[in-house]
Amino acid sequence: MAGQEAAPRWRCDVLPGDREAVRRLTQSTGVFHPFEIDVAVELVDERLARGPSSGYEFLFAEENGEAVGYACFGPIALTQGSYDLYWIAVAKDRQGCGLGRMLLSESERLIAAAGGRQVYIETSGRDVYEPTRQFYLRCGYRIAAVLGDFYAAGDDKVIFVKAIRPSAAEGSARRA
Repeated sequence: MAGQEAAPRWRCDVLPGDREAVRRLTQSTGVFHPFEIDVAVELVDERLARGPSSGYEFLFAEENGEAVGYACFGPIALTQGSYDLYWIAVAKDRQGCGLGRMLLSESERLIAAAGGRQVYIETSGRDVYEPTRQFYLRCGYRIAAVLGDFYAAGDDKVIFVKAIRPSAAEGSARRA
């Protein structure tokens, strides 16, 4: 099928099989170090063990019963309405067809529905992450800060931010 693909099925519940799905998705991108992939899987374990109190929310994009992309996000402690997008990954063979944009947009919608007002994303300054940084800019994020040599010598941390609007229902409930 050329061009626009069908919309994926969204799933927010986290299942034990998602450990391997997250490992497969993050490995397929070719940009994450093995220790980073282990951390992505640990967040699934944390959510499975503690549920919502873990502070990690997940969104899976599925096609034909298989996860083809996912995002992990959560509220930032000690803030009002600020959220981190911890992870977003799309299977290598599904990149470039709009799935990442749909996944990010749906994550933002869920964050807004939960009362989020801004989303922060941290990523690497390594050259291999240039397409990722351009993706965030195309999706309306702006660079808020660059911390030089943060991850390692020559590997900056690039922090993006985007203001989002909390859902109308949430805003009404807050004023009541």
